Amino acid sequence: MEHRILITVAQDEIAPRFDLTTEVLLVTLSENDDLIARKSFLLAHASGDELCDLALSRDMGVIVCGAIEDEYYHYLRWKRIEVIDSVMGPVEEVISCLVQGKLKTGDILYQRTREKE
Repeated sequence: MEHRILITVAQDEIAPRFDLTTEVLLVTLSENDDLIARKSFLLAHASGDELCDLALSRDMGVIVCGAIEDEYYHYLRWKRIEVIDSVMGPVEEVISCLVQGKLKTGDILYQRTREKE
């Protein structure tokens, strides 16, 4: 069974807030977690309600986002959509973790660089 995932995006990173997102990436993974498809969407304006409608109309099973208000979180869970929230980092890192089956709520995926002393 395929996994359909909606990822909130802001400049190649996870958007900090669900309800202020104007760009999303729709990703489809195979049963074996291979990336099958990806499609970007730009929304006319930020709206948590419209994001919820988009997720439902596109039959998404998972949403990956930064912060999300309880109202949207509970509504999506009630609609049986898994919400992986409080995620921070580059979208490509998020997709990599999704493919590996390792992404979880609260993940911070920025690579730390050490300054030379």
